[in-house]
Amino acid sequence: MHSKPVLLIIAHGSRDPRHAATVHALVERVRSLRPGLRVETGFLDFNIPSVHGVLESLAAQGVRDVVALPLLLTRAFHAKADIPAVLRDAPPRLRIRQADVLGPSPLLLSALERRLYEAGLTPADKSSTGVVLASAGSSDPEAIAVIADIAREWWHTGWCAVRPAFASASLPRTEDAVRELRARGCERVAVAPYVLAPGFLPDRIARGAAEADVLADVLGAAPEVARTLLERYDASRLPVPAVLGA
Repeated sequence: MHSKPVLLIIAHGSRDPRHAATVHALVERVRSLRPGLRVETGFLDFNIPSVHGVLESLAAQGVRDVVALPLLLTRAFHAKADIPAVLRDAPPRLRIRQADVLGPSPLLLSALERRLYEAGLTPADKSSTGVVLASAGSSDPEAIAVIADIAREWWHTGWCAVRPAFASASLPRTEDAVRELRARGCERVAVAPYVLAPGFLPDRIARGAAEADVLADVLGAAPEVARTLLERYDASRLPVPAVLGA
């Protein structure tokens, strides 16, 4: 009987200790949801263990199959360039599949909404509340387009309005989106950080939310995030369908 591939969760890493603490809490939640699955964590920068170090260790232990899962919400530079480069440098005996990034996902929308309710909103507030979907930002047009699509999809679930905002690389900034929603006439304005862990850019989002009525917490170790990770892991193990006529 073949053993399950090891799930290697690849996080960006940060000088902010809250980042690694949140990643580890999320990994523990994933382990609790799938007790029979071996789950490891590697960081691209700033924190240890490094992705390369974890891969070397797994190879030394005789592991053959690994699913490498980027702990990222959009397919931007890290998912397209950094992570594939690190995986290409892995020990040759390892068979590695790179799973898809987490977003977009209905589960993540559910997590965003629950964070807003935890911050003080109620479902009855929905139609009179404008929401700023605040992400870290990217210079990758694909990633920016995805955030805009998520904002439109979320708006159609009943909010007064939903506007995307970015902490870096793109516009508008969080504070500008807050003011736009005020001008639109929304009774209250809430900021929902579409980020996984605390750090420099999430702190910038929080500062930009100074004029908002509600600031939700980061997604963090939300159960919906853990379930999304496992969905991506399971999907990566499915056989690639054959192309007709190939």
